[in-house]
Formats: sequence, structure tokens, C-alpha cells
Amino acid sequence: MTELFGTDGIRGIAGQGLTAELALNVGKAAGLVLGKNQGHCLIGTDTRESANMLEAALATGLMSMGMDVTLVGVIPTPGVAYLTRTLNYTCGVVISASHNPYNYNGIKFFSQDGYKLPDQVEEELEDYLLKRKKFPENTESFGRLTLDPSLAKQYTRYLQSLCPHKLSGLKIALDCGNGALSKIAPYVLTSLGANVFALNTNPNGRNINLDCGSTNPKVIQNLVLSKEADLGFSFDGDADRIIAVDNKGRIVDGDHILAICAHHLHQKDQLNGGVVGTVMSNLGLKKYLKSIDVNFIEAKVGDRYVLEEMRENGYVLGGEQSGHIIFTDYNTTGDGLATGLHLIEVMLESQKSLSDLNDLMTSYPQVLVNARVLDHKKKSYLEDDVLEKSIEALEKKYEDNGRILIRPSGTEPLIRVMIEGTNLDEMREDAQVLADLIQEQLGGE
Repeated sequence: MTELFGTDGIRGIAGQGLTAELALNVGKAAGLVLGKNQGHCLIGTDTRESANMLEAALATGLMSMGMDVTLVGVIPTPGVAYLTRTLNYTCGVVISASHNPYNYNGIKFFSQDGYKLPDQVEEELEDYLLKRKKFPENTESFGRLTLDPSLAKQYTRYLQSLCPHKLSGLKIALDCGNGALSKIAPYVLTSLGANVFALNTNPNGRNINLDCGSTNPKVIQNLVLSKEADLGFSFDGDADRIIAVDNKGRIVDGDHILAICAHHLHQKDQLNGGVVGTVMSNLGLKKYLKSIDVNFIEAKVGDRYVLEEMRENGYVLGGEQSGHIIFTDYNTTGDGLATGLHLIEVMLESQKSLSDLNDLMTSYPQVLVNARVLDHKKKSYLEDDVLEKSIEALEKKYEDNGRILIRPSGTEPLIRVMIEGTNLDEMREDAQVLADLIQEQLGGE
């Protein structure tokens, strides 16, 4: 079990949990473990004001151990994965905290083939970061630094190539979340012929995800309705996830996107066995896939675990309700805009509106409540006798008409309580009571 790395790299408040000193040491450790004191690393960032500080420290650490570094600047996380594998970099790094507020940041790695690092490699890095091993001195061979923002254009051309259709006449609303897709998404869709209405495309370092983006879907819903758009896309800060909105202003979350794309690929005999979701996937998705004779495969929460299952068994489609959707025929990680382009492709080829496609599956009501706890206690909630009994009682209550899922967050000091069932008011009350109890038991010394 890694101590610094969560489900999506190292994350924390910039300058506090995630300091320049830590970033420097992460770079040194990566230079040793991933580069073996040589090679070439690509670094990209989102739009947070702390990005340059962490980028400089990380690059310094890498170069001090002999690795060359290229800085691409602001680019979506999937852009770094794509460039790393197609241009044969030794590794790629993204400095981003995804959907978190601006004062957070993170460091996540991609291997040479564009995949996130396996747990055992992260453990090797932690041996140095947690001082189980000492950094060797290097006084002879140092890496060089290159700035190449033009690399983002290669990723942009890749996105354009994903859409074989002209989008003339299609009205698309965008909420770019003041994040890494702020310039790229409007350009790509406009270049393909769409009529684009875009909001939150002027990042200032502090407005990333601020009352906008994929975790604030009301913004894109209102824009779709006000512009009478055919569909809308909303992205998180590093643009590896998407929440879509249909022409009626209804949310099309990751589970519905999986249902739509699974149906389309299944009809074309291109699905290859099944669809990978997670323990958080809606029961409605599982029932829909069963109705069309498609297997549902359940993975742990986190797109890295979805991808591991996909790679191990050759599945081509997987994802999470949050909007991380992975098409292994095209990329090695979730890609928000690429997923949006695939949705458009399904619309055009099926000659159906997104609202018609959205109706393929019916979601069961879900309630999600977060309990804030001490970070070091979030993985030990079952060791508390009071919580164990309360959870068991709730599981028994819902065993015939729903389910309970208790899950520690991989990136924040939170325990998430999810209840899925039929009585929404009762579910809300039960989830809140349990979350309050968890916070009471684990929220302080």
C-alpha cells in the first residue's frame, strides 16, 4: 500500500502538503527509478497558479539525476499520456489536481507506454521519498531543459482526427472549467464545423473549477437550454473526464455514456466481451448491459483500476460514473474531449439526438454524502465497533431494494457514503445520518 500516492498520483495543498521540496525529491526519485539516470521526461500542467513552482522543482530534481526534461506547458492530462507514448519519452508527468480547488495540486506519472504507474513502481519511488533509501550523489551527468509548447498542437491534431464527420450545423455548448481544455476544446470543435458556445475559457490561476466544470453541471445545463444547443460538454480541470448534457438539458454522466457507447460498439461487433465499470457504477447500467447481452465487469474505484482490468482481459470500453471514460483503441487514459467526440460520432451515425440515446438506460437514484475525517483514519473505519454495527444495519435494510457502499477517498480526507435504492428521501436521511456518525467517530483525536 502506497503512502503518498493515492488513486491519482500525489495530491495536496500546494505549498503545504505538496511543497516545492517534495516536488524536487519526487523528480530525483523518478530520475532514479524511471530514468535510471538518463532518458527524457515530458511535463505538462493545468492552469493553477502553483503549477510553475512545482514544475520548476520537479524538473530540477529530474535533471539533477541525469534526465532531460521538456516542458509543454498547459495541456490536458490525456495529452501528456498521448505525447509520451507516441513520441517515445521515458515518462510523462502531469502537474494537476483534477477537479479539486485551485489551492490543491498534484503530481501524476505516465510510463513510456502512456499508462499510469503500477503500485509497485510507486512504492519504489516512495522508498526514496519516505527516506527508506538515500539519494545517491550525482556530480557528473545532468539533464537539459527544453520548452516546447508546440507539442500541444500535435495532441490537438490527434483530437481532430478522431471525428470523421463534419459537424456543420451542430450546436455545441462547452464549460471548460477554466482548465486545461480552455483553448483547445473550442478550437477543435469549431475547426470541425460546429457552432460552439463556450464558457469559462479564461483561466487566471485561481478560477479553475470555481463554480464551473464537470462537478458543477448546472452551468452547462443552463447554457445548453439558453442556446438551444444539440448537446453540451463540461470538463474538469485537467480534462480527463467529461459530463455531457443532452438537448433537453439533462445530465449524461459516465454511466450513461458507457451505455450509449456500449450499445453502439455492440451493434458494430466491436465491443470485445464486455464493459468495465466500478463498484460505484449505477445499478441501471448493469441492468441495461444485461438486457443487450453485454457483460459488466466491476473494478475498484479509480480509472487506473478500470484500465488494469481492461488491459488484462482485452476489453476496449470502460469508465466511471464521474466521466472518466477509456477507449483503449485510441488512448491509454480517460480523455474528456475524445469521449465527447465519440458521443457525437454515435449521434451522427445513429441519426438520433443525445436525449434519445440518454434514454437507453434508466438510472437508479443514488445519494452520495461525504464525511470529513482525519486522513490517517479514513482507511480504518471498519475497526470502529460503532460504525461497523451501523453499517451492517443499513446494509440489511437495503439488501433487497438497493445497496450501500462506503469508500475512503483516494485523494482527500473523506469517507464517501453512497446509497442506491428507490426512496430518495429515505436514502438521503440514512446517508446523512451515517456520514455524520463517521465524522463524529473519525473526525478528531
